[in-house]
Amino acid sequence: MEDCLAKKMEITVSEAEKRTGRNAVNMQETYTAYLIETRAVESQSEGQCAPVDSLWRRYSEFELLRNYLSVTYPHIVVPPLPEKRADFVWHKLSADNMDPDFVERRRIGLENFLLRVASHPVLCQDKIFYSFLTQESGWKEMVNETGFQLKADSRLKALNATFRVKNPDKRFTELKHYSDELQSVISHLLRVRARVADRLYGVYKVHGNYGRVFSEWSAIEKEMGDGLQSAGHHMDVYAASIDDILEEEEHYADQLKEYLFYAEALRAVCRKHELMQYDLEMAAQDLTSKKQQCEELATGTVRTFSLKGMTSKLFGQETPEQREAKIKVLEEQIQEGEEQLKSKNLEGRDFVKSAWADIERFKEQKNHDLKEALISYAVMQISMCKKVCLACERPGQCIYRV
Repeated sequence: MEDCLAKKMEITVSEAEKRTGRNAVNMQETYTAYLIETRAVESQSEGQCAPVDSLWRRYSEFELLRNYLSVTYPHIVVPPLPEKRADFVWHKLSADNMDPDFVERRRIGLENFLLRVASHPVLCQDKIFYSFLTQESGWKEMVNETGFQLKADSRLKALNATFRVKNPDKRFTELKHYSDELQSVISHLLRVRARVADRLYGVYKVHGNYGRVFSEWSAIEKEMGDGLQSAGHHMDVYAASIDDILEEEEHYADQLKEYLFYAEALRAVCRKHELMQYDLEMAAQDLTSKKQQCEELATGTVRTFSLKGMTSKLFGQETPEQREAKIKVLEEQIQEGEEQLKSKNLEGRDFVKSAWADIERFKEQKNHDLKEALISYAVMQISMCKKVCLACERPGQCIYRV
């Protein structure tokens, strides 16, 4: 971790800007660009003021970077991006992805994504990632030259692997189940939180009516007028305080959303392992089939029904020369198949070792982050309840003192 990029460079997404331009099909579109600023840490430690480098990136470029990282490092739980469009919103929040509040929260999420990647012991060393942070133009061309899109596995192949793997690794099966459960639990938690926020907002804002009534009442009372006016003021303050409270809550909701999306990153690693196991089993099956064919040709016996065997019966047996030629081809294919199977076995073992090391790192990070977020949320709720009690006491005290 001492060599990670986050230790050598300050990275911030400091600003978001609404822009209008032409897309790939020459149609006008409105989008948001984000300003990435970087500064070398070494110069600052030597007492010098390091210059700030900056460049603008669109959300789609962040997506391209993450897709590249996911394909290039299939054994790694790649940090997720913040949501492209608002989800789990309550009525006061806008689902519009151009809404200033949403854009600001996404800006924070994009910065967090960059810091997560820059802190990862493997991802931080990627040259494409460094270019994303420091190179204004030509970055997309560098990504496309890697050919990462050709390495991406098809959905159909992934689906086949899910249902046709005969000997799945129990650890990855359990991890996949856990990621499904984690996503389900956090989704439910966020939905409940949105409903509570709706109701809480309504309760607080209704108290603003007390402020209006107390103020009107104070105008007709000589002795209690000042007290009622003060009570009305406190009720107004109480009603307005919910905006800051729920804005702070959104911060914790976004932290939970990050791990909602991390669940999919976990599943991606499990799917890749399924695909490797599927390829391994198909290679082993093909090798067994070729060995059987070679044995049948060598002995002249056919163990199982086949079209080739039926053809031989109908049109006569092959000549010894033809059989020898076929045996030679099969022997070469068997040798290649054995080498390929050995290579796939080694690749699979390396993948499991690397993937499990990164999964353990992710588990530590998850436990720390979620524990910290939930404790902070509980402390915030306690503080809010204390303010509610104080807000309810003050109107009575104002009137009592009159």
